[in-house]
Amino acid sequence: MDQKDLKIALIQTDLVWENPEENRFNFTEKINSISEDVDVIILAEMFTSGFTMHPEVVAETMNGITVSWMKDLAKKTNAAITGSIVIQEETNYYNRLLFVEPSGKIWSYDKRHTFTLAGEDKVYKAGNKKIIIDYKGWKICPMICYDLRFPVWARNTDNYDVLIYVANWPVTRIDAWDTLLKARAIENMSYCIGVNRIGIDGIDVKYCGSSAVYDVLGKKLTDLSLNKEAIQIVTLNKNHIKKYRNALKFLDDRDEFTYLR
Repeated sequence: MDQKDLKIALIQTDLVWENPEENRFNFTEKINSISEDVDVIILAEMFTSGFTMHPEVVAETMNGITVSWMKDLAKKTNAAITGSIVIQEETNYYNRLLFVEPSGKIWSYDKRHTFTLAGEDKVYKAGNKKIIIDYKGWKICPMICYDLRFPVWARNTDNYDVLIYVANWPVTRIDAWDTLLKARAIENMSYCIGVNRIGIDGIDVKYCGSSAVYDVLGKKLTDLSLNKEAIQIVTLNKNHIKKYRNALKFLDDRDEFTYLR
């Protein structure tokens, strides 16, 4: 069923280092505290562990506890739940975003741009497929953290409506996070959502959140405080997208290209 509005809940929170059970418990409490109906609940990157380079400690399979937990909560809340976790397939580890619908349907996206500065490329296998999720008549393009720095990968060639980034983006480079989220919204004429964690992880990297939603003109629609746990609900409107795409037609002038890598 197509919906003109899509109600999104952003959960900005600290994460317990390499402790999936404790993180699931904390997120269960937060998700259960949402008192209004929403369509999508967005968690951070590696929300069960923090941004660990020790996948063998926290890795699960697609038949594991966290996937079952997401399916159960999605059904209970009647909302899709998305965020990334560490998944193992045979001998490979993936930083995999899961988008779990209330029906139990699962969409998955493996992080394309593994973060070489932290050695993620040496530990996790990079994905090579961009996906567009069709949910309630909305086209959603999911990405993970470092992908934000690569506009070609996110280029709106599919006329998607919403671009989502889940992240563990450090406070030392938070100005880049804020700037690039806004830029991705403007250049793709789509809503752009970024959900980032707060706190200090197990290797003393600091995070301040700055989770946000931007509309197609780059206007910020959220007011989440830095360094504070919070849940904010934002309603996206399909008519907003249609109005400005029809009036400005910027996407009609986009360059044609073929992604080779």
